[in-house]
Amino acid sequence: MYQLEEDFWFWLLLLVVGMLIMFMWTMIWKKKTKNKFASENLLKILSPEQSVFKSTFKHIILSLAIVSLIIALVNPKIGTKLETVKREGVDIVFAIDVSKSMLAEDIAPNRLEKAKQLTSQIIKNLVSDRVGIIAYAGKAFPQLPITTDYASARMFLQNMNTEMLSSQGTAIDEAIQLSRTYYDDEEQTNRVLIIISDGEDHNNLSKDVAEAAAEEGIKIYTIGVGTEKGGPIPIKRNGIVLKYKKDSDENVVITKLNSKTLIEISEIGNGVYIDGKNTAEVTEKTTSILSNLDKKEFEAKEFSEYKDQFQWFLGIALFFIILDVFLLERKTAWLKRLNLFNENS
Repeated sequence: MYQLEEDFWFWLLLLVVGMLIMFMWTMIWKKKTKNKFASENLLKILSPEQSVFKSTFKHIILSLAIVSLIIALVNPKIGTKLETVKREGVDIVFAIDVSKSMLAEDIAPNRLEKAKQLTSQIIKNLVSDRVGIIAYAGKAFPQLPITTDYASARMFLQNMNTEMLSSQGTAIDEAIQLSRTYYDDEEQTNRVLIIISDGEDHNNLSKDVAEAAAEEGIKIYTIGVGTEKGGPIPIKRNGIVLKYKKDSDENVVITKLNSKTLIEISEIGNGVYIDGKNTAEVTEKTTSILSNLDKKEFEAKEFSEYKDQFQWFLGIALFFIILDVFLLERKTAWLKRLNLFNENS
């Protein structure tokens, strides 16, 4: 396990890119200028020791030195000691709707991005709870099992999109059914399922499955994303809207928030429904609800000690800098005799 202490220093890598562009431009400019002065054969006679390869090699060495210094500034740390720690928390499974209707832009930037924002903010406010993620459309798919690794949860969350499931439609019952397999402790009562969706449900099984989940002690909370007015479903390419989804009669499909279904599911699941328009309000309400639930003690494996690794990269950078200083741009005699690049032909 590793940590990056100051990852904002990675922005300095743009400096290396700029140096590469400048070097290439300079080499092209030098070549054109020399060609104006004399022919290539004459230039070889006038400056027989000049090496294009050595100039390029020196630039690569200098770039590697700068990259190593940047990584040293970031200060990567490696976990060295794994401990079993006891925590108190709730097991929370997020079921996120990734059907095509979630591309509607009646709520900015679109319903799916809003759902991901809400989930990310809720996870950010957690302290010692475990989280899992489910993606669902026509079918449900386990995205992340129950874990205390919030960084991984946010990473998996950002990669979710409407293309990840080939089975289209919206089957909330599939998500609820899959969530029932996530909780690994049969005696545990602090189980939470948070469904984030526009409420479209293409079958009538979700209420029955929600009732079965509630009997197992799973509390179901629902968050609605979208508006009652609704909006069309854009079909885009490279961020540009090509057209809007149409039905079999060539009419533009307008998808609307179905809060009624989400409210009914939350009531059956002994939870509450939350309107997802305002991210801050949703985060505050959800955090308050979760903090008031009974916590259960569980064991988790965690790295408790991390050691700095910046010194290795600092040493590598120093090596490259010294190498660059002693590396001359003229041809090396013994390399010239080897004729590796057919220079004597």
